[in-house]
Amino acid sequence: MQKNFFLLVLPLVVWLLGACWAAPIKPPLEPAFMEQSIPPASSTPSPTIVWFPPTATFTPFPTPVITPTIDLRPNIGEILFQDDFSNPEYWQLKRSSNSSIALGKQELTLAVSQPGLSIYTLRESPMLENFYLEITASPGICMGKDEYGLMFRVTPSLDFYRLSLTCDGQLHLDKYYEGRASSPQPKIYSGAVPLGAPSSSRIGIWASGKEMHFYVNQQFQFTIRDPSIHEGSVGLFIRSFGTNSVSVSFSDLIVHQVTSQP
Repeated sequence: MQKNFFLLVLPLVVWLLGACWAAPIKPPLEPAFMEQSIPPASSTPSPTIVWFPPTATFTPFPTPVITPTIDLRPNIGEILFQDDFSNPEYWQLKRSSNSSIALGKQELTLAVSQPGLSIYTLRESPMLENFYLEITASPGICMGKDEYGLMFRVTPSLDFYRLSLTCDGQLHLDKYYEGRASSPQPKIYSGAVPLGAPSSSRIGIWASGKEMHFYVNQQFQFTIRDPSIHEGSVGLFIRSFGTNSVSVSFSDLIVHQVTSQP
């Protein structure tokens, strides 16, 4: 009976062992993500990044070599006279409905309110032949081609030279001689001549014989050689070219002797 039971159970055991042998061995499942422990923040700060570390030896920037500006102002001598525009006896003054020439506080102001109008005034004395003259011109109302400036070597018959500055940055020299007008120096632009108003310029004229040198704000502008007019008085003028009024004040006139060629 035991033999029959063994024969009956043996096929079942063989089948179970075969099933176990044929089944694949699966690895354990892994989680979808892994938790990672974050280390605690360090109490020691990170070092600051030095983007431009200093060099071992400081190298200075090269020092520019500045060439001094050549002083083109002429050699001048003693003062012949000065005018602070406080004495009305020296200048021709006037006032009308469209123009005025009037003394103010140490200045002489010329003004016109009519387009295209020009006015001038002459100093009564002295008559100048060789000289170096400086005066400050300060436009209060001025624009475009409006002009202002100096007349010099003005004769009793009204021959003269006239240095004109314009409110658009130009200057030129005109001559009126024996009833004829000419321009020994036509209009040129100059960086020394300020634009418009309010502004201020120190004008200089060196004259000796037929040679004349012209300066604006201590900067040499040009030279003219002309033997036509030898001596005369000094005058001031303004001219309106546009539709606006023009007003210019003149101050601090000083005249020196000349000692030599500039």
